[in-house]
Amino acid sequence: MEKKRVLYVMQEITPYLPETPMSKIGRYLPQKTQESGKEIRTFMPRFGLINERRNQLHEVIRLSGMNLIIDDIDHPLIIKVASIQQARMQVYFIDNEDFYKRKFIFRDKQKKFYDDNDERTIFFSKGVLETVKKLGWAPNLVHCNGWYSGLIPLYLRTAYKNNPIFSDLKIVYSLYDDEFSETFKDDFVEKMKSPGMDDVNFDQFSKTDYITINKSAIDYSDAIIIGSKNVKPELLEYAQKSGKPILDYDDSEEYYTAYNEFYDKIIG
Repeated sequence: MEKKRVLYVMQEITPYLPETPMSKIGRYLPQKTQESGKEIRTFMPRFGLINERRNQLHEVIRLSGMNLIIDDIDHPLIIKVASIQQARMQVYFIDNEDFYKRKFIFRDKQKKFYDDNDERTIFFSKGVLETVKKLGWAPNLVHCNGWYSGLIPLYLRTAYKNNPIFSDLKIVYSLYDDEFSETFKDDFVEKMKSPGMDDVNFDQFSKTDYITINKSAIDYSDAIIIGSKNVKPELLEYAQKSGKPILDYDDSEEYYTAYNEFYDKIIG
């Protein structure tokens, strides 16, 4: 029987970023899923504070080299990879000089939210999907974690829906307590648009903020996981009203068993 394939899109993974509840899920959940008999691929951004030398990142030349156009500007896509030896697991990193050279994640040294975080999340989302296409690896399930991956469900169900790599999959989205209060620029929707999205109703993006990105992810996903104890009540209510399967927050050491049983239920 062919192994089920799970694509993980992670906002944080330890040891590449400091240990947090989310980065621990990014580290151990894919490993446990792989050990349960599924095939995995894992992606995260190559934020500038990641020490490439210590973590032994190296560029994958055959996957790098394409450009992604955002706001009429070409941004080279660089793919790097590293291995977590004890987990026998590879992690792919989406990289670009313009977006990921800085030594912070979403805010600068003075805690100011980066003006181009809108373009960075668009670049990351498209970068993941274009790389998976290039790998020729068709997932059965895509599990997106954190707001930074929140546009991927939308892209999968619109711009990428006719690509055979993505034509037969389920999407799970995990909600976390990773809130920001700022809004993106007014031209966020125009930057976000891609061929194949002509008939998409963008009314929900009249506000371009944290709540909107998460609501969009809920709308275009097949199932929701509550990944943190303190998810915003507005998003919890929105997820519940969607009528989609929901896996409640699980803070036990065996959470990954519940996650994988949930995957099996969603994949069918």
